[in-house]
Amino acid sequence: MSHPVIRTSASRRQLLAMTVIGGAGLAGLATAPDAEAKPGGKGLRLTVLGTTDLHGNVYNWDYFKNAEYDDAKHNDVGAAKCATLIKAVRAERGADTCITLDAGDTIQGTPLAYYFAKIEPISATVKHPMALAMNEIGYDAAALGNHEFNYGLDILRTFESQLDHPLLGANALDWHSGKAVFPSYTLKTVKVPGHKPVTVGIVGLVTPGVAIWDKANVDGKVKFNGIVEQAKIVVPEVKKRGADVVVVSCHSGMDTSSSYGDSLPYPENASTLMAQQVPDIDAILVGHAHQEIPQRYVTNDKTGKQVLLSEPLCWGERVTVMDLGLEKVRGQWQVASATATLLNSNTVPEDPAVAALLRPQHQKVLSYVNGVIGTCTQEMTGARAVVEDSAAVDLINLVQAEAVKAGLAGTADEKTPVLSIAAPFSRTASIPKGDVTVRDVAGLYIYDNTLLGIKFTGAQVKAYLETSATYFKQVNGTGPFTIDQLTNAVTPTAPNGTPDYNYDVMGGLDAPLTYDIDVSVAPGSRIKNLAYAGKPVADGDSFVIAINNYRQSGGGGFPGVTTAPVVYNRQNEIRQLIIDWVTANKVIDPPAFHTIDWRLVSGSTPITVS
Repeated sequence: MSHPVIRTSASRRQLLAMTVIGGAGLAGLATAPDAEAKPGGKGLRLTVLGTTDLHGNVYNWDYFKNAEYDDAKHNDVGAAKCATLIKAVRAERGADTCITLDAGDTIQGTPLAYYFAKIEPISATVKHPMALAMNEIGYDAAALGNHEFNYGLDILRTFESQLDHPLLGANALDWHSGKAVFPSYTLKTVKVPGHKPVTVGIVGLVTPGVAIWDKANVDGKVKFNGIVEQAKIVVPEVKKRGADVVVVSCHSGMDTSSSYGDSLPYPENASTLMAQQVPDIDAILVGHAHQEIPQRYVTNDKTGKQVLLSEPLCWGERVTVMDLGLEKVRGQWQVASATATLLNSNTVPEDPAVAALLRPQHQKVLSYVNGVIGTCTQEMTGARAVVEDSAAVDLINLVQAEAVKAGLAGTADEKTPVLSIAAPFSRTASIPKGDVTVRDVAGLYIYDNTLLGIKFTGAQVKAYLETSATYFKQVNGTGPFTIDQLTNAVTPTAPNGTPDYNYDVMGGLDAPLTYDIDVSVAPGSRIKNLAYAGKPVADGDSFVIAINNYRQSGGGGFPGVTTAPVVYNRQNEIRQLIIDWVTANKVIDPPAFHTIDWRLVSGSTPITVS
């Protein structure tokens, strides 16, 4: 695909016009003469450029597929694409009136990020590719994200030391003194010819969920105040230091919610609450929720002022452009208007400077993901996993259950039986006999889901499995049936057929969970002979279920999951946990963990599937 080459201001304008998504639209990108600073005039347009949740994406590349990244909407990803957009806007607007920010989650999420945390950890001599990319782009500041803490404080501090811009985290506080352990804010001076300069205060905040998700890395060292609570302390200080404009880079979603329920006294997603409750904020770059929200206004309760919020999706798929129209009021700069839009990175080529800079690191990681990390004693395939108990799904459940059980050590649930659910995502997934690469393992788990543990009763386990069993068509007799005669049943909620990823298999860790699925009867009463460790499961029995975040948040409409108590949540990617397991164990031996614990029956007779 050919892309326009940026040569003149006219072509830059055309390029930017093609990239616009929602919000202020073209109006936000049009030159507004009354918002320009002129000798003797009083207006200035300040542009805030924003990215968030880059998650280790530099190139538009899927390391697990060993191919260019693509999705159903044909999004492109990566900081190199963002760089092209950012540099184009600076050239169009004037770099001196542009400020570039990021809202966190930078150093985790791809094999590129993993490699430089675990395989060849960053150090005084090994630079983080995201630091190199961000320095080349020229960020003014970035907020901490919760995933910045995944690899421990030493890696985080090394990453921070490699940045040319401050890494802000106002509500990350010393465990004992309560003082901020990262800079709370930074002040940037924007010179205006013929006028007094504009002082822009940039505040950074991170969701307090770090306290739960990365407890092992921060407990006893760093604690986290609420977003609103800390902003009420820091924003007045920034204003006192002379900030004319206050912009917050906030790693916390707009729509108030918490995946951790009431486990913390502060909500996970609090950007809108902050806009409502904390005066003197002009604009908020929002992160964490991976949402595409070009422009939203929230009225501050105390001042009645409209606060501008914008969230540019994730992974470098979008760049936020916030235009703040400043005017002088009694000799002081104030924000008189604010609009925002998003730019789509799939409309431009990668910036050649960023792309060239990171090529050596990229090549190292390509070698790593295509390199051998273990061996398998026999082939495992997903071809028949939708109709029979398979080693491929059992491996996923084993890894998930072991991780959750380890995380429950020392808690009230450390002796509660752990079960795990996993779906046969891909019928083409295969781990070969013999040498196994990172990409082979990643093919078993094709989504970016994270792992949680929730508390279920025996009755809830049965209800969950009944919902899963609606995946099967009702049949007569014992076959033989083809796979298609049995699977992907049409239901009121799946008029085109229930997808494979909505069929969940549940298994036990320390003892087997066994059950039959009677496909000769209607959905709702198909689960028969449900037992744990050979004993029938009673309605009041207690279990911890290892489950992915998509399911736990309601994906697929399974019962009980969204309201069940969460007892484990470290935001670990399941795919990476499986890769780590293979790397640590070296050998995948299916007979060691694979048993036939569930089967399809007609009445009490197993059915035959050809």
